Amino acid sequence: MDEKMELGKIVNTFGLKGELKVYPYVDYIPKVKNVYINGKPMEIERARNQKNIVVIKLKGIDTIEQAEGLKNAMIEMERDDAPELPEGTYYISDLIGFDVYTDEGELLGKLDDIFTTGANDVYQVGKILLPAIKDVIKQIDTQNKKIVVHILKGLI
Repeated sequence: MDEKMELGKIVNTFGLKGELKVYPYVDYIPKVKNVYINGKPMEIERARNQKNIVVIKLKGIDTIEQAEGLKNAMIEMERDDAPELPEGTYYISDLIGFDVYTDEGELLGKLDDIFTTGANDVYQVGKILLPAIKDVIKQIDTQNKKIVVHILKGLI
């Protein structure tokens, strides 16, 4: 299976020696070695967290000029290489496209996106935004690609 998952987006260069600032979609980029950028396999030599970004150094990218060409590119990895997650946690890419139902059986639509905010994630279903909290997200059924939510009064 040749499925890739997004780890983050290169948002800028860092310094003059080819380092890159990455807006991370996952928290384990510093543990990853083999990635794909623009479909090309590359190796992360080193990575460190810095505030809300990750600074990475790619093998073979040694100047700011080389790094400039990678701005706005996505960093991906083989899905099979992703670490196992703890029970009850999911990769965003695995949930996108799931059908979202209310606990009364009404289909709201498909899960379009998940936004990571400071307090909690927010699930987007069409124009509906749902906070990913226990009171709202009642069940995630990966077998049937279905999410059951409870709509709190005033939520939509």
